[in-house]
Amino acid sequence: MTSDLYLFLCGALAVAAWVAGLFFLRYWRLTRDRFFVFFTAAFWLMAVNWSAVAAFATDETRHYFYVIRLAAFLLILAAIVDKNRHHPK
Repeated sequence: MTSDLYLFLCGALAVAAWVAGLFFLRYWRLTRDRFFVFFTAAFWLMAVNWSAVAAFATDETRHYFYVIRLAAFLLILAAIVDKNRHHPK
C-alpha cells in the first residue's frame, strides 16, 4: 500500500509538469518556435505519467510508465536536435 505522502508528491509533480508545459506553450505563442512545442508535449506527457502513477497507485517500475517517460525524454531530445540543425534561409 502506498503512503499518502507518496500520492501527494506524485500529484504535486503532475501539477508542476503541467504548469511547466503551460509556460512553454506561452513561449511558443510568442515566438512560434517548434522547440517550445516539443517541450510542451514532453512536460504534459510527464504530467500524464505522474497522474497515472498516483491514480493507479501501483509500482511505478511497470513498463507502461517507462514508455510514457521514454516518449517524453525522446521529445526533449528531438527538440534539442531540431533546434541545433542548420536551417538554410
